[in-house]
Parts: sequence; C-alpha cells; structure tokens
Amino acid sequence: MSVPLLKIGAVLSTMAMVTNWMSQTLPSLVGLNGTVSRAGASEKITLFQSPEEGWQLYTSAQAPDGKCICTAVIPAQSTCSRDGRSRELRQLMEKVQNVSQSMEVLELRTYRDLQYVRGMETLMRSLDARLRAADGSLSVKSFQELKDRMTELLPLSSVLEQYKADTRTIVRLREEVRNLSGSLAAIQEEMGAYGYEDLQQRVMALEARLHACAQKLGCGKLTGVSNPITVRAMGSRFGSWMTDTMAPSADSRVWYMDGYYKGRRVLEFRTLGDFIKGQNFIQHLLPQPWAGTGHVVYNGSLFYNKYQSNVVVKYHFRSRSVLVQRSLPGAGYNNTFPYSWGGFSDMDFMVDESGLWAVYTTNQNAGNIVVSRLDPHTLEVMRSWDTGYPKRSAGEAFMICGVLYVTNSHLAGAKVYFAYFTNTSSYEYTDVPFHNQYSHISMLDYNPRERALYTWNNGHQVLYNVTLFHVISTSGDP
Repeated sequence: MSVPLLKIGAVLSTMAMVTNWMSQTLPSLVGLNGTVSRAGASEKITLFQSPEEGWQLYTSAQAPDGKCICTAVIPAQSTCSRDGRSRELRQLMEKVQNVSQSMEVLELRTYRDLQYVRGMETLMRSLDARLRAADGSLSVKSFQELKDRMTELLPLSSVLEQYKADTRTIVRLREEVRNLSGSLAAIQEEMGAYGYEDLQQRVMALEARLHACAQKLGCGKLTGVSNPITVRAMGSRFGSWMTDTMAPSADSRVWYMDGYYKGRRVLEFRTLGDFIKGQNFIQHLLPQPWAGTGHVVYNGSLFYNKYQSNVVVKYHFRSRSVLVQRSLPGAGYNNTFPYSWGGFSDMDFMVDESGLWAVYTTNQNAGNIVVSRLDPHTLEVMRSWDTGYPKRSAGEAFMICGVLYVTNSHLAGAKVYFAYFTNTSSYEYTDVPFHNQYSHISMLDYNPRERALYTWNNGHQVLYNVTLFHVISTSGDP
C-alpha cells in the first residue's frame, strides 16, 4: 500500500505549491496599487485612477494674469509610467497564463488520481462489508489477513477526506484563475492595449482639441498688458528679436537682429534658453541689408524691408536664399514716414492669427497709417485699410486678431492709445497702460502662438503677456 500513499502525497504536494502561489506570490505581483479578492468575495482590480472619459479638456477664457488658458486633464499616469505598467501587466498576464496551464495539467492528474481514490474508497467499503458479513464463516487466518488489510488502509480514510476537500479547492482556484485572467484582459484592453501608435493618435487628437480651444479663445479685444518680463540685455539700443509664429510647439528657435539699418547678420539660436545664455547659434548673412526693426519670421522665412527701398524681401532660412521680393506700391521708405522714434521704421511687418500684415504710409494717405494684408507666398497686397492715424505720432504698433493697436509713444509713460478693426473698418481710442521699463521701445510685435508681445527696449529683450476679452455665446461659438 506504499505506492498509493506516495501517489496521493505527490498530488497533495503539487496542490499545496499551487495554493501557496495563489495565496502569497500572486497578490504581490498584482500589487500595482490594486487589490485582488479571494474566492467568494467581490472582485476588484485597480491599477490606477483616471478620468472615466480619458482625455478631458477644460477651457477658461481669461486667467487672472491675463493669459488665455486651455487646461488638459489626462489620466494620472504619464506615458512613461504607463509603459512601465504595461510591461508589468504583460508579465503578470504571462505568469497567470502559465499558472492556468499548470492548473490544466494538475486538473488532468487530479482527475486520474480521483478515479484511483474513488476505487480505493470502494475497496475499503467492500472490505468493511465483508468483515461485517463474515460472522465466523472465515477461518482465523483469513479473518486476520482481512483485518490486517483494513488496519493498513485505515489511515487512508482521513487522507481521502482531505484529498476530496483539496480537490474542491483546486476547482475554486481554477475558477479564480479564470476570473483573474478575465479581469487582467479587461485592464489590458483599457490600459495595455494603447501602444505607441495608439498613444500617438490620442496625443494628436488632444493637440487638435487644444488647438481648437486656442482658436476659440485666442481672439478677443485687448484689455490689458502685463508687467514686462526681461529675457536678456544684449546688443545696441535698437534691434529686433522674434520666434516663428507658425512653428510647432517643439520648435523654440529665436532670431536676433541687432541695429536698425544696413544690417545683414541674423543670429539663429536653437532655443530660448540658448538665447539667454548666448550659446548654440548659427549665423545667416542676408544678401540685401535691412532697414528698420519691423522684421518678422513666419513659417520658416524672414520678411523684412530692403534698405533704401520699399521692397519687401522674403528670405528662407533653410535654403539660405531669397524666395521672393516685391515693392510695396506707394510705401514710404528711408525715414519718410517712420514711427515717432525714427530709425528707418517706415515699414513694419506683423503676423497675427489671420496671417501676414504690413503697416506703412503712403503720400496718397497723407502720412496716415495704412494696414495691408499680404499674401505670404507672392507678397502681393490682398487688401488695404486707411486707419486715419498719423504714423509719426505712433510710438509702435502691433496686430492681434485683425485689429491694429497703436501706442502713443515709444518713451516712458506710453499706453495703447488707438485700435483699428479691419473686420468692420472702424476705430476707437483706447487707454491700456503699457509699462515702458527701459524708456525707449524700438520694436513691438505680437506672437499669436505664444500670445505675448515681443519688444526691444533700449538694448533689452522683453516680453509682455496680454489680456484679451472674450464673448462666447451659449452655443460655444466666439
């Protein structure tokens, strides 16, 4: 009878190892800030808390500091941590799959052993019945052999009961593994299924929603200009600096042009941080010198006024070549109609949410500011407006959402004094304070991508945030 005992012992030993793995090792593997219930209890597996609808977007038309705010609420885990959790989830799925396969093998062995156990139980019952029915009909020798056989099998009685109980445990464990596999598969479908391409698509969708938010809230009426933020003090008293208003958010290059006439050297810094430190830059040497400080970088090209002419030049940085140049009909140049500070500022190029603009004056307009919308490819004038405001009385000007804003001085005490609305061909006088910290502004431009004013103020490169007033209807349209 030693063989049956060894066989049952091996089965019980294998089952004990699986039970121990399920009760101790498995919960520690699942311990990704979550819990796994035991059989009979409610099952809950939570790897992370996140918004039920995934990416969520909230918008605010105006923040206390005046900046337009678009707030994106994403799941609590970052992409990197999610990748790590995905790897752990895959590893856990593999382990559970291996256990499931082991359970199948164990179940097969259990089935065969159960048939054997049931046979042994039947044998014991048969022997017991024969002993009860003997009633002296057996010889002393036969009776003693049968009694010895029963004595040998007697310890198996408790083992058989325990084995049947453990068999039921295996069934429960198998069911629990099945439930765990299903739960992990559901989690993998929600979390692990988002590979790099899926995440990239979700990020692109979010960026599109953010862009839509920015478009909706980006345009409004100027009601305030923040205190100045000095980025760097570099160069002479006059100059210009800018970023590309059409570049993607990852492109933070800065262009720097010192001086207001006959300059040809343009420095391109890799990032704003490099500009602040004065490092990591390349030099572009323009084929024709510039006049003034009203340059602008738009979609990879520099637009500037050619020195001693009313010619607009479009210089492409990547190819280091002039793509197109064209005279601006009737435009004054060579300090004929500059801003109040002079400096060959006859022609000023600007970019806002709607495209490329030129601000200048002609003799036909009696020295009043003319605003023209330019085709960025051909430099042809698409439409012009006569604002009626004398250019020599203007300190500087900038465009926001098709509205030209003019300051009344380039010196201390300046304010945004005049606004011309191209959509209605109307104007109004304004009173928006403008803190001129270094007392001499020679360049002022609005950047629609960053919703900030770039200025060159007496050798200092300065930024201002703007406050725009928005009216949004209940339908959601601005």
